[in-house]
Amino acid sequence: MQLYTKTGDKGLTKLVGGQSVAKDAERVNAYGTIDELNSWIGYTITKLDKDDKLRDELLQLQHYLFDCGSDLSTPQGVYPYKVDQQLIDWIEERIDTYAEIPSALERFILPGGDEIASMIHVARTIARRAERHIVGAMWTTEINNNVLIFVNRLSDYFFALARVINFTKNQEDIAYERGAKVFHNITKADVERWASKRQ
Repeated sequence: MQLYTKTGDKGLTKLVGGQSVAKDAERVNAYGTIDELNSWIGYTITKLDKDDKLRDELLQLQHYLFDCGSDLSTPQGVYPYKVDQQLIDWIEERIDTYAEIPSALERFILPGGDEIASMIHVARTIARRAERHIVGAMWTTEINNNVLIFVNRLSDYFFALARVINFTKNQEDIAYERGAKVFHNITKADVERWASKRQ
């Protein structure tokens, strides 16, 4: 299969079934952002220990994300959609399971903590952006609504998962404090000290 088609030379791309659309169409933004999220999850998996059970779950999620991208790139009626209620049930069960593990939240928290938890928070924000593009696409074209529901649940899934990872690594969630002043100005002495450590 030839990797380049030259279709993009005019700013167009083809959907499943052969229909040409602009590369900046919201539908294309939607499945492009899903692809970005899938790539980020793939990178996150490489950072996990080989025996970490989360690897299998995230790999399963990658397959589901590919199904989402496939549905978003397929006009209605060309092929049967892949994302259905079973996928929604799966992710809701995962959210419910993870939500019960750490203590209940009483305040907003900042993204961060353990390295993997922080990467999962990045995934959460990419999922939110994908959702916004999907909503943008649905105003002008028919899409599989189950994809929108699944991606909407994704950000909750990643939030719950990040909290569980921090919990298991004994990393406390960092509470947001309105108007907090927790920094100090970097001084010349600080810079000189950092420079000396690098030599």
